Amino acid sequence: MAIIASCTKTDVKIIPGKYDPTPYNNTGTTGATGITGSTGTTDSTTVIPALFSSPSDVAVDAAGNLYVADYWYNRIQKISVNGTVSTLAGTGNVGAINGLGKLASFNRPSGLAVDGAGNVYVADAGNNLIRKITPDGTVSTLAGTVVAADTSNTVTEQPLFSGPSGVAVDASGNVYVADAGNNRICVISQSGNTRTLAGNGNPGSNNGAGTSATFNNPTGVAVDGSGNVYVADMLNNMIRKVAPDGTTTTLAGNGDIGSKDGLDTAARFYFPNSLTVDASGGVYVTDDINNRIRAVTPTGAVTTIAGSGQAGAQNGLGIQASFNDPAGIAIDASGNLYVADANNNLIRKITPADMVSTVAGILPKSALGHTVQKIYYHTGRVLNNRSALKNRLH
Repeated sequence: MAIIASCTKTDVKIIPGKYDPTPYNNTGTTGATGITGSTGTTDSTTVIPALFSSPSDVAVDAAGNLYVADYWYNRIQKISVNGTVSTLAGTGNVGAINGLGKLASFNRPSGLAVDGAGNVYVADAGNNLIRKITPDGTVSTLAGTVVAADTSNTVTEQPLFSGPSGVAVDASGNVYVADAGNNRICVISQSGNTRTLAGNGNPGSNNGAGTSATFNNPTGVAVDGSGNVYVADMLNNMIRKVAPDGTTTTLAGNGDIGSKDGLDTAARFYFPNSLTVDASGGVYVTDDINNRIRAVTPTGAVTTIAGSGQAGAQNGLGIQASFNDPAGIAIDASGNLYVADANNNLIRKITPADMVSTVAGILPKSALGHTVQKIYYHTGRVLNNRSALKNRLH
């Protein structure tokens, strides 16, 4: 029996109302520009920029539409190519109801992916489910049960996840899951069967084949055209690579906390929590506590492409820009990156030239520089009293 690790629902302290939903700034200054939207959880109007509450992930489809996992509002939002923000699915209330659009419900949606047909897959972390949303907004449950538990490594039609935090889909329609609380990477086949690709449930950082490998709260997954799966191994501060046969290796990082660029194990991360991969095999990582976006080449060379390292919402070129707990990332066909900037309640864009801008959202009412509770809350991905967060006051 594998050990269920740190991402059960009881580990997560819910802080509703942490931010006053009144706009921090809607006069056109930093963080207040972008797509017109609403002051609450309704769809966009022409009043002020669209409001999110700790967006935890983003995905982009072939047409350039963006999808946002709106974590605290329990909704999946869509930002169309013409700039309209609307709710694709979710009532805004906590639940696990399937149905059409706003009749459906989620519980802390944490990860997103979209396939070539426009279906959106959701790692519904609070429900321990993987959900599927068709282009018309119809929500169904693809895999999992609402009760968190371990499952064996055999194929099963009733898989049990524990705080699934990341999801990816390949060209054949196979869905990959970062099963954070169970320290495993799972794959759901087109027929709906689920199996463990890598990880044995025990926390660790061992490389190896299949279940001989170990992870420590893996929270993000991405898959390339050859079927290689990349993992944001959060509490190990590593980026891992899982080959199609399930063999796990370390692409970058050595487990030590830091923000150092360099080659493979010389590089350092601080809670990398989401990633995406481009057509050339380049990996892009949201390095959460460092407030930076990192790039990793196929050979493991790590560089910082955006983010000063200080919490903020400044737009600009490369490290002149700033983020505040970047939580999710996606890439479009033109090489533009989109970032769910969770603690800023913003969706940001990074061009191939590393220019950062704000696509949608507004800052919380409290100005940047406010002190927040020492808790990594927005995706429920780590223990709320983790000592490693002792310096994360901003």
